Amino acid sequence: MDKKNPSAGAALDRQMLRHAVATLAYRARKPLSDAPADFSEFRAGESVRTPGQILAHLGDLIDWVLSLAKGKQEWRGSKVLPWQEGVERFYKSLGALDAYLACDAPLGETPEKLFQGAIADSLTHVGQLAILRRLAGAPIRGENFHKAEIAVGRVGADQAAPKLEF
Repeated sequence: MDKKNPSAGAALDRQMLRHAVATLAYRARKPLSDAPADFSEFRAGESVRTPGQILAHLGDLIDWVLSLAKGKQEWRGSKVLPWQEGVERFYKSLGALDAYLACDAPLGETPEKLFQGAIADSLTHVGQLAILRRLAGAPIRGENFHKAEIAVGRVGADQAAPKLEF
């Protein structure tokens, strides 16, 4: 942090959070896109959440982290939507979170707490969806994410093409 300008450190923290949100959007694109019609209800096991339940939870997590960023804690357990509607909700929520992080409004929680909770949890759930795609017979290609073109502010389904898949 710049000791002469403490707000410079806060701006960097927000920029890093925005990069994390953009990374989440980029990584989510593959398991969320072109899913088979019955993927939302796929059951890998009796006690395993369905992809539709995970997607609803992802939307709830992003809405929750936005509420925390705004200084209030609001959690709601949403019902499972049809797959495409759930995908649209997820990206809309990411857009709202990114817009808040891009403005000058104060954060109601530390950047570290915002990341370590809902954002990191969301990355885990995106990985679960990728595994469930494989188990459901609709695998997605692996990718070297270090080479990915991830841009702060690009948090919708429209992402750059992969640079190196395997």
